[in-house]
Amino acid sequence: MKRIGLIISITMTAITIVNGQAVQKDRPRNPYSLVYDGAINENVKGKVNIHPVTYKLNGIDIAANIYTPAGYDVGKKYPAVVVAHPNGGVKEQTAGLYAQRLAEAGYVTIAADAAYQGASGGEPRHTDKPAYRIDDIHGMADFITTYAGVDATRLGVLGICGGGGYTLKAAQSDKRFKAVSTLSMFNSGEVRRNGFQNSQLTTIQERLQKASDARAQEATSGKIMYAGVASITDEEIAKTTTDLYREGYQYYYRTHAHPNSTFLYTMSSLLDLMTWDAATNMDLINQPLLMIVGSKADTKYMTDEAFPKATNAKSKEMFVLDGATHIQSYWKPEYVNKAVGKLTDFFNKNLNTEQPE
Repeated sequence: MKRIGLIISITMTAITIVNGQAVQKDRPRNPYSLVYDGAINENVKGKVNIHPVTYKLNGIDIAANIYTPAGYDVGKKYPAVVVAHPNGGVKEQTAGLYAQRLAEAGYVTIAADAAYQGASGGEPRHTDKPAYRIDDIHGMADFITTYAGVDATRLGVLGICGGGGYTLKAAQSDKRFKAVSTLSMFNSGEVRRNGFQNSQLTTIQERLQKASDARAQEATSGKIMYAGVASITDEEIAKTTTDLYREGYQYYYRTHAHPNSTFLYTMSSLLDLMTWDAATNMDLINQPLLMIVGSKADTKYMTDEAFPKATNAKSKEMFVLDGATHIQSYWKPEYVNKAVGKLTDFFNKNLNTEQPE
């Protein structure tokens, strides 16, 4: 139990929660390494297809998947949606699921691994800095708006968990995004600074000192100090008291595990994370805003804090998934279906999209 406490106090990672699904080892191998239920296994003419791509962002190779709608015709113009993945997650997990489902609704979508993470390049590995994650979202917009068949004037964005917090910040300045949405938004800066549910307010300076020491070590010896957890036992998962972390460990390490997904990050990243906050300058968002959150999510307080601050949004709505926890919104069909339905209506309305036949 002591080890779990250490993991939670240091990691503060937005994790995804799963109950009652088949263990990852029992899931059939997917040729695109997708780990969500209903994932594409092959590209079939006339159906939604997946296109693995790579592109450069600040000199780093970014690995991404693009999903195209059924009957995709490069001679036509389609609306598009950028999907930003959770902290610790990769494009093959819930970001891919939502990207595929939105492609089924008629959108060209992109889900990319963040720089320094997943299958994307960047050293040191697992660097987790807000400026990089925000630029990842700008970079996805750069790439998808030049993709054949995409109408650059009809671009939306969906950020999930930590990707939701970074999406709020990206959309404050990037007006290419005509519609902004989040799912189970996680304010990484607030949690790294204050602890999950404000549980570490008395140790802020101590943790800043650890991050400073880690940065000093990198500069003097080149040795990288990591925070987080690389593996966890079933017993430790069962003893974890918060839904977010217990269900998140189960999702990421058991039911939807992917070799590129990790909850290690450089300790020095805390220098940037702990002085950053997703909910500042929310008044700069003047696009339509939709924030989706589970009624039972122990992270809901973050959406509740950010939503009222979007005072200049063209329109805004908080949509509550009744009965859902944070992680269940990543995978559980009844909640995914409701979220996708709401997202589709939202993007159709605000991106001037005709319903697919």
